[in-house]
Amino acid sequence: MKLANRVAIISGGNRGIGLATAKLFCREGARVVITGRDETAGRAALAQLADSAAREPNALFISADVTQNDACQRIVKETIDAFGRLDILFNNAGIILRNRSIEATTEDEWDAMMNTNVKSMFLLSRAALPHLRAAGGGAIVNTSSYLGLVGAPGLAAYSASKGAVINLTRAMALDHARDKIRVNCICPGSVETDMIYTAWQAYGDVDQAARVWSAKHPLGRIASVDEVARLALFLASDDSSFITGAAIPIDGGITAG
Repeated sequence: MKLANRVAIISGGNRGIGLATAKLFCREGARVVITGRDETAGRAALAQLADSAAREPNALFISADVTQNDACQRIVKETIDAFGRLDILFNNAGIILRNRSIEATTEDEWDAMMNTNVKSMFLLSRAALPHLRAAGGGAIVNTSSYLGLVGAPGLAAYSASKGAVINLTRAMALDHARDKIRVNCICPGSVETDMIYTAWQAYGDVDQAARVWSAKHPLGRIASVDEVARLALFLASDDSSFITGAAIPIDGGITAG
């Protein structure tokens, strides 16, 4: 198993990419802490991660708002209290507001986007780094987006936040390379999650929206959450032991053109 005896924190781990990654990490031997603001979704996710055959619990849900420093400190403390160490941090919490040019974006919307998509990574990474260092090194994986690499209409604040994640990743990778802490980010295209279905419903015709979104990607479809989870596993494991500071598209070729 690729993550045997390792401990991972996954923010936004109660649904979508985060939950798929938590399941995969558990299957690969990790003990996993998932966080989210939705207690009901978190408890349901935790039930999916439970390993009744294990002598000790392999997963923990912590209800927390990762845009708040006290919450991030508590997440890390409760992880150490439960499992004794920390090896992997997957900064995956994020939100998106569509159909918003800069002129159409309110200050509150801008702040919410930056706080959730960028500030949360700063706060949780800052809380986690001493423990990753104490473990002799580890891996941080950040979720950006292909829209951190290219622009798109109606997504100004989102694109800005995801571009910030990419350069935050690069700077952290340089800061902590000597600590044997690798820092990378993933840049998904459209992914089959609740968020994308919400966008399709807003489009008005879900089937037509699915065809439009799929056609944007040269491979002719959107990604599954499991495909993105496998990239997160690669970057969290020793399979990527000489990779740090990378921003890796997983976008069906959409940024290749």
